[in-house]
Amino acid sequence: MSATPATDELLFTTDAAGIARIVLNRPQARNALTFAMYQGLITCCDAIAADPAVKALIITGAGDKAFAAGTDIAQFRSFETAEDALGYERFMDRVLGALERLRVPTIAAIAGACTGGGAAIAAACDLRIATRDARFGFPIARTLGNCLSQGNLKRLSGLIGPARVKDIIFTARLVGAEEALSIGLVGEVVDDRAALTDRVDALAQLLAGHAPLTMQATKEGLRRLAEEEPTADGAPHPGDDLILLCYMSRDFREGMEAFLGKRTPEWSGR
Repeated sequence: MSATPATDELLFTTDAAGIARIVLNRPQARNALTFAMYQGLITCCDAIAADPAVKALIITGAGDKAFAAGTDIAQFRSFETAEDALGYERFMDRVLGALERLRVPTIAAIAGACTGGGAAIAAACDLRIATRDARFGFPIARTLGNCLSQGNLKRLSGLIGPARVKDIIFTARLVGAEEALSIGLVGEVVDDRAALTDRVDALAQLLAGHAPLTMQATKEGLRRLAEEEPTADGAPHPGDDLILLCYMSRDFREGMEAFLGKRTPEWSGR
C-alpha cells in the first residue's frame, strides 16, 4: 500500500488493487472541513489523475458521527469583502470540479451527518452509499444565512429535482437515509459502519474490474451535458449577485456569530 499525505486531517492511501481512499479525519469536529482539507482534496485528485494504476476512489469520514458536518464555520470570520465570498465559492467549484473530472469512479461512503460542504462533496461523487443513521442537508436557512452556488444548485437539482432542493433548503431539515434513498440522493442504504465498509470495498473492487474507458467516457459525457457555458476569464459568473447578496449581508455575519456562540440567530433580511 502506498500513501500520499495531504494533511493530518485528510488521509490518502492507494492499495495494490488500485483502490484509492480519502478519509476526512477530524472526528473530534464531526469532520468539519477546513480550507486546508479542501485543498488537500484537490491535491489527492491530482495524484490520482497522475497515477494510471488507480481504478476507483472511496471517500469517507473518520468515526461514526459524521461523513462531514460542513465547512469549519470559524474560518468565515475573516470574510469582509466581495472577493472573500466569491473567492470561496470559486475555490469550492474547483474542489468539486476536481472530483467530477476524475477519470475514475468515485464512491461516497456516508455514516452519520452529511451536511453543507460535506453533502456537496457527496453529491459530486458518482455513487453514494449510506448507513441507516445517515442524515443529509444544507441547514443554512437557520444557521448561517448564506447560499449555495449555481454549480451546487445544479448538481443537487440534477440528483433530486428543484422542488426537493427548495424543500430541503427552505425547511433547513435533515433528510434521513431511507428518504434519501427514495428520492435518489443515495443509491443504497446499509445497516451500520461495518456493513458500509464491506459494501463500498466490494463495489470499488467491482468497478476496478470494469472497462475504465467506458466509465471515464460516461462520467465525462454526463458532466459535459450538465455544464453551463464557460465564463470568460474575469467576467462575472452566473449567480455572483446572489452569492454577494448573502455573504455580504448583516444576516450572514449574525448567523455565523450565533452559530459559534451557540445561540439562535436574529434575522433582519439585510
